[in-house]
Amino acid sequence: MFLAEVIGQVVATKKDDHLIGRKLLVLRPKLVDDKDNSKFKDGQNTIIAIDTVGAGVGEFVLFCQGSSARQAGDLKPVPVDAAVVAIVDCVEVLGKTIYKTN
Repeated sequence: MFLAEVIGQVVATKKDDHLIGRKLLVLRPKLVDDKDNSKFKDGQNTIIAIDTVGAGVGEFVLFCQGSSARQAGDLKPVPVDAAVVAIVDCVEVLGKTIYKTN
């Protein structure tokens, strides 16, 4: 699993039937900064992921990719490579809280 911030969503009116009624989110992966482990730095790419937990813009989430993504919810027949599987409440690194929801 990977940590990311939801930075947007994708709306597609024409899509595979298995995607109808499912929300697609734009994620910015987050990495613990190797120079200062009390904060995050942005990953180099963005990910489009199917939402299985009702996440929204500005929230930190856990997502998985590849065949693991299709294990979430009822996604086995869905053509996805990334799925949001949790909304993060808190991140602690080396005994220090570096993210906590408001």
